[in-house]
Amino acid sequence: MERLGSEGVLAGMETSMKEELCMEIDPPFKENLTTTDDWRRALNKVVSAVVVLRTTACRAFDTESAGASYATGFVVDKRRGIILTNRHVVQPGPVVAEAMFVNREEIPVYPIYRDPVHDFGFFHYDPCAIQFLSYEEIPLAPEAACVGLEIRVVGNDSGEKVSILAGTLARLDRDAPVYKKDGYNDFNTFYMQAASGTKGGSSGSPVVDWQGRAVALNAGSKTSSSSAFFLPLERVVRALEFLKQGRDAITNKWEAVTIPRGTLQVTFLHKGFDETRRLGLRSEMEQLVRHATPPEETGMLVVDSVVPGGPAHKLLEPGDVLVHLNGEVTTQFLKMENLIDDSVNRKVQLQIERGGKPLTVELLVQDLHSISPDYFLEVSGAVIHPLSYQQARNFRFHCGLVYVAEQGYMLFRAGVPRHAIIKKFAGEDISSVDDLISVLSKLSRGARVPLEYISHTDRHRRKSVLVTIDRHGWYAPPQIYTRNDSSGLWSIKPALPVDSPLLSSTINPIKQDLASTMVSSGTISFSPMEQTHQCINQEPMDGVTSMETSCEHVADGPHCEDDSDAGTKKRVEEDISVDGSVLPDSLHEQVEERLEDSGTLTDADVRDNQGGVAVAANASPERVLEPALVMFEVHVPTSCMIDGVHSQHFFGTGVIIHQSQNIGLVAVDKNTVPVSLCDVMLSFAAYPIEIPGEVVFLHPVHNFALVAYDPSALGVGVSVVRAAELLPEPAPCRGDSVYLVGLSRSLQATSRKSFVTNPCAALNIGSADCPRYRAINMEVIELDTDFGSTFSGVITDEQGRVQAIWGSFSTQLKYGYSSSEDHQFVRGIPIYTVSKILDKIICGTEGPTLLINGVKRPMPLITILEVELYPTLLSKARSFGLTNSWIQALVKKDPIRRQVLRVKGCFAGSKAENLLEQGDMVLAINKEPVTCFRDIEDACQELDKCNNSDEMLKMIIFRQGREMELLVGTDVRDGIGTTRVINWCGCIVQDPHPAVRALGYLPAEGHGVYVARWCHGSPVNRYSLYALQWIVEVNGKPTPDLDAFVTVTKEIEDGEFVRVRTIHLNGKPRVLTLKQDLHYWPTWELRFEPETGVWCRKTIKALDGSTA
Repeated sequence: MERLGSEGVLAGMETSMKEELCMEIDPPFKENLTTTDDWRRALNKVVSAVVVLRTTACRAFDTESAGASYATGFVVDKRRGIILTNRHVVQPGPVVAEAMFVNREEIPVYPIYRDPVHDFGFFHYDPCAIQFLSYEEIPLAPEAACVGLEIRVVGNDSGEKVSILAGTLARLDRDAPVYKKDGYNDFNTFYMQAASGTKGGSSGSPVVDWQGRAVALNAGSKTSSSSAFFLPLERVVRALEFLKQGRDAITNKWEAVTIPRGTLQVTFLHKGFDETRRLGLRSEMEQLVRHATPPEETGMLVVDSVVPGGPAHKLLEPGDVLVHLNGEVTTQFLKMENLIDDSVNRKVQLQIERGGKPLTVELLVQDLHSISPDYFLEVSGAVIHPLSYQQARNFRFHCGLVYVAEQGYMLFRAGVPRHAIIKKFAGEDISSVDDLISVLSKLSRGARVPLEYISHTDRHRRKSVLVTIDRHGWYAPPQIYTRNDSSGLWSIKPALPVDSPLLSSTINPIKQDLASTMVSSGTISFSPMEQTHQCINQEPMDGVTSMETSCEHVADGPHCEDDSDAGTKKRVEEDISVDGSVLPDSLHEQVEERLEDSGTLTDADVRDNQGGVAVAANASPERVLEPALVMFEVHVPTSCMIDGVHSQHFFGTGVIIHQSQNIGLVAVDKNTVPVSLCDVMLSFAAYPIEIPGEVVFLHPVHNFALVAYDPSALGVGVSVVRAAELLPEPAPCRGDSVYLVGLSRSLQATSRKSFVTNPCAALNIGSADCPRYRAINMEVIELDTDFGSTFSGVITDEQGRVQAIWGSFSTQLKYGYSSSEDHQFVRGIPIYTVSKILDKIICGTEGPTLLINGVKRPMPLITILEVELYPTLLSKARSFGLTNSWIQALVKKDPIRRQVLRVKGCFAGSKAENLLEQGDMVLAINKEPVTCFRDIEDACQELDKCNNSDEMLKMIIFRQGREMELLVGTDVRDGIGTTRVINWCGCIVQDPHPAVRALGYLPAEGHGVYVARWCHGSPVNRYSLYALQWIVEVNGKPTPDLDAFVTVTKEIEDGEFVRVRTIHLNGKPRVLTLKQDLHYWPTWELRFEPETGVWCRKTIKALDGSTA
C-alpha cells in the first residue's frame, strides 16, 4: 500500500496495489569511490538546511481534512527565505505552520505556492529571524538522478528530529503512486523509487547525493514494503525560478507570483511499446517514434482518463496513443508539460492513434490555476467551494461544481455526505458558490428548504433532503475565505449582505397547518416555534469540522481518538422526516381549549389534558397511546458537544405527559435527549407533522428529560394529539401483565404483551472513558420480552395508562486496558418520578423561571444526596458485622428486597463529600430504615416540604463495625444542565458536569475550567491540549472559574505564546505552551439565558476587522 509520508495525512489507502519490478544495477564506478568522509561532509551541510515542519490545516479543503501533522522541508533559497516541501504539506487550504531548524530555532512560515497537480510546494520565512544558526541552501540538481545512484534521505522520519536513511535509486520511470480514490494523487509525471523505507513525517525530505545536492523530493512510501517514492525536480526548478522573481529586495515584501500552468484536463500514462501495439499502434508509427527518441525510450504516452467538460472532453478517449504534440514526437511527461505550460490560453495540436487510426485534434490549453479553487464558503461549520481539478478527475465531474469539502452541522443534520455536489437549493438551480450564497441570503433562521445533491458513489441519481437553517445561532453567519499568497493567510469577509434575513436575530413566527408543511420545488417553509432569538451576533466562523475528547498526540504513536460517531446510540442512517399528506375530513375538526395564558396551570387543566382520549372500552393499549406517542430526532451541534455527549445524532420515542393551549410536554429518556444544547424535532404518531421542540428539564439523576413544544404549531392536529394518562401508583409487581407500546421507524404504533420479571432491578453502570451521563441510584423495571435494544416507548396497563417509560440507557463495554465499545440497553423507568416533576411544574413551584413558548414558567429545583450508592444483600452485610437487630429492622421494612445500601462514592464538591466514605452502609434517615433509593429521594423531598434551610439529613450509618450518626448535607440542583460554553483556541471548556464530579475528584487549584472537547485543525490540536483535563493556570494566573478564565485570555493577543497549566482527570499535572490564533480561531462563548429561553452566542476576542 502506498501512502503520503506526512503523519496524519491521507490515512485511507488503496487496499491492493500492483507490485512493481525494480531494476537492480550496480552503481557507477565513480560512486564506489565515495568515502564515508565525503558523505559526512555533505550531510553536515545538508542537515543544517533541513527543517521540521509542524503544520495545522485549519479547515478541511479540497482533498485534505483539518488536522495537525509533522513533515519535513529544506531551504532552497537562503537569501529569499524559501523552503521546499510537498504539496500535501503546504496544503491547498488554510494552513498555519512553523519550521524548526536543527538548533531548535522555531520560526513561522507561510505558504506561497502549492502546485495544482504535482506534489511540491513552497513556504516562505524571514531569513533575519534565524539568529544562531549558520546554514546554507541545498542546491537542486535534477539532472544528477540516475539508476544506481547512492542517496541519503534526510528528514523528520517517524517524528524523529533528524533521521538519515540510505538507499539506491532503482527506478526513474515509476508510475505516480495512487494514495486515495477520493483524495490527492499526483499524475502526468514519473516518480523515482528506492528501498529507503521512509515513514510518517518524512514528507518533503531532500534526497541528496554525496555532493550534498538534492536530486529528488521524498513524497510517499509503500506500507507493505520498504519502497519509497521520490518526485523528480525538473518542474520544481521551473517554479522556483518564477518565485525568485517575486522577491523585492528593496521593500522586503513578498509579492504573489503566478506560475504559468496549463492543462488539457487529461491524465496520461506511460505504456510500453508492447502495450501500445496491443492498443492498435501501427508498426510504421512505432518505428518513427523509436527513431525520433533516445534508444532507452521504452514506450509512449496513452490517454488514461478525460475530465468531463474539459478541453479534451469528447475529443480524446482512454486508449488514445499520443504521437505528436505541436508537431514534435512526445513520449515523456516532462516534454509534454513544458509545451502545455508554455501554451496557456492557446491551442495545441495533438496527433494520436486510436485503434490503429491516426487522428489530429486541436485543443485549447486551459489555465490550470483557474480550476484550482482559492476560496470557500463556510456556513454552519460546512466548507463549500468549487470542485477542483483534483477531485473532478477523481469523481469524473465537471470542474467548478459546488462541492462539499466538509459537511458541518447543517448539512450533516440533513444527511448530505462529504464530497457531495449540490445541484439545487430551495428550488433554485445551483451551478456556482455565488448561486448558493444568493439563495442563503434570502432565507431566515429556522427555514426548512429542500436540497438536491449527487454523490460520486451514486452519480446517476439525485437525492433530495430537507435542510434546516441554523435557528439557534450555534454557528457564526456565513463567511467567505479567500487565499492571499502575499501574506500566506486567507482573508475573511461576510458572505451575506447586512440586510439578509439570515443575519436577523428572529425566527419567523409562522403557524403551520398541514398545507404549510408540504415542501415543493421553489417553496420555502419555516419553523413554527414562536420564539425570538436574540444576542446572535456576526462573528468569525469557528470552523469546527470535527470534535474530539481523546488525548491524541500528533507524533507520539497511535492516536487514541473518540470517534463521535462510533458505536453511537440509535444512529440514524437515513432521513426520516415526514412529508405532509391529505388528511381525512374528520381530522379537520379542531377542539377548542380555553385556558388562561399564564405560567401556572390549573388542576382542571391537568384533568382535561391527561387521559383525555376517547376510546372504546375494549381498545388496545396501542390505540389508546397512539395520540400521545412522539418520535424524537435529536442533533447536537459539532461546535459544542458538551457534557461528554458521545454522538451527534439520536432518535427515540417519547410520550406526551401534558398538553394545554400554550404548552405541550413530552417525556423521553436522556439517551435520546442528552443535553439541552441541541436541536429537537418531534414527529407525532397521530398527525403527520414535524415541529421543533425545546429541552426544558433534564433530571440530574434519573434518566428522563422533558421537552416542550408549541401546540399551536400542530394546526388542526391539536384535536387528535393528546397527553397520556399517568399511573404512578401502584407500582408494577413481579409477574404483572403489562403492555410495551412504542413507535416503529415508520411512526406506526406497536405493542406486545409482556410480564414483569423484576420491578426493582438496581442499575450498575460504570463510568465511560470520556465521562458522560450515566444513570445511578435508580431501580428499573425488567420484562421477559421486548422489541430489542433500539426500541423505546412506554409500559402500560391494559387500559393504556402509563406505568413506566421504556427508555434507553448508554453504557460502555471495556475490553482489556485500552479497548472499549459503546452499547445500549432498554429498561423501564417508573413514572412516579416524572409525575412528581410534572406536578411541580403545574403547581408553579418556586424555582428559576424559564421562558417557554413566550411564557415565563417556574421550573422545579431538586434536592438530592450527591452520593453514588449500590445495594448489598443482607446476608453479605451480616458478614461485614451488621447487627442482627438492624437486619431484622431492614427485613421488616422491605421483606422483598432484603438489602442495605452502601456508599460507592461521593460527588466531588458535594456537601456529603467529606462526611460519607466508601463502603458505608446507610441504615436509616431521620430514624426511618432505608432499603432502596426511593427512600432516600423521599427523605430529600421532605426537606423541600419543611423548607429546611439547613438541608441536612440525619443519617445512621454502619462503618467498619460501628454505628454512627451523621448530619449529611444535601445539594439543590436545577434541570437546566450546563448553561455556558467557551471556545478558546479550538477547545471547548465548561464547568465540570455531574458525570465528571461523580468520579470523586476536583483539583484543589481550581476546577471551573474543564476541557470537554477539542477541534481538529485548531491550536489545541497542534499543541496537544486535549480533553479530560482542567485548565488551572494561564500565563501563571489562576483560572478557578470561567469568568477568571475569560479575563485572563482576553489579555492575550493574536500570535502570542501562552503557558497553560493543566491537571488531568487522573490527577497528573502538566504545563504546555500554545500559540493563540485569533484569525482562524477567535474566542467565543455560548450562554443560555433563562429570561429569553435561548442560547446566545457572542465573541469574546477576535482580530480587528473580523465580524462578530
